[in-house]
Amino acid sequence: MKRIIIIGAAGYSGAQLTGLLLNHPEIEIVNLYGSSARGKKDSASRFDELFPKWRGCTDLTIQAMDLDEIINSDVDAVFLATPHEVSHDIAQPLLDAGLTVFDLSGAFRLADHSLYEQYYGFAHKHKTLLEKAIYGLPELNREYLPEAELVALPGCYPTSIILVIAPLIEAGAIDTTSTIIADSVSGVSGAGKSPSAKSHFCEVSLEPYEVFTHRHGPEINQYCSADVIFTPHLGAFDRGILSTMHMQIADGWDESRIRMLLEENYDHEPFVRVLGKNTWPKLSAVVNTNYCDIGLKVDEARKHLILVSAIDNLLKGAAGQALQCMNLRFGFSETLGLAKEMPCLIQ
Repeated sequence: MKRIIIIGAAGYSGAQLTGLLLNHPEIEIVNLYGSSARGKKDSASRFDELFPKWRGCTDLTIQAMDLDEIINSDVDAVFLATPHEVSHDIAQPLLDAGLTVFDLSGAFRLADHSLYEQYYGFAHKHKTLLEKAIYGLPELNREYLPEAELVALPGCYPTSIILVIAPLIEAGAIDTTSTIIADSVSGVSGAGKSPSAKSHFCEVSLEPYEVFTHRHGPEINQYCSADVIFTPHLGAFDRGILSTMHMQIADGWDESRIRMLLEENYDHEPFVRVLGKNTWPKLSAVVNTNYCDIGLKVDEARKHLILVSAIDNLLKGAAGQALQCMNLRFGFSETLGLAKEMPCLIQ
């Protein structure tokens, strides 16, 4: 059994992660904490009272974060479902204490520390941790995860895009001198639990936001190894991401060859499904699962490729992917706790 702590368990991703780990046969949750941004508001709040769908599954409470208490706990790992600045500030002392850190924020995703002030609003002071962090996309970095001390979990939008584009770029299937476009629509849970006017039930609508300025833009470019024009949209639904990508294929490539490449690349992957011809991803097929579904079609005359992916932003885009990485880190089966026969508490 591995003993773990979750910081930020009162947010959507943290709560989803808590629910998954409550059902994991090799994990004991020692304690749940709120993020420092929440102060004492979550102190001594029962998890199953804040999230009633887990009523009767646990009597754990969400306490105000106490870093000294966490460091002195007898645990193997800490999950940070915290604001970016909080993860930035507390990761180093946790690592110094010998704990494995799984960070669901964006604090350690980018290699270039100078980008943090522009895209995240704070100056990054831990360049060595940026070099040390392993990007937690198992399909790209599985070989590095068993030895990782700091795992930087990908953003939800980047997951839906990088899984599709990165293998094509690497294989030379895409004309990178032409424009690559990714338009993504996310459910409102992607905005987090803190209320805002745009996420209010009576105000939420389908609309783009943070055009050319979204913090996931440089992350997508870094791990796709290409310049991608990314535009996020807010959808009037609770969870899930649908991404539609446009690009020109390179000479010598056609739809059958691209499909074969993706199928060969993901045939052994438990959570990526390349759909058949003229079958397209849809949110209803992936919500409440850890799957990424991929569909594609090429206009051969125009040499234009359209790719579509769908994920659950709180699972494959956050908590489920974190669990995948944890399983790989500690030598468990990668699908443990995420299998199809898992109890409905995943929902």
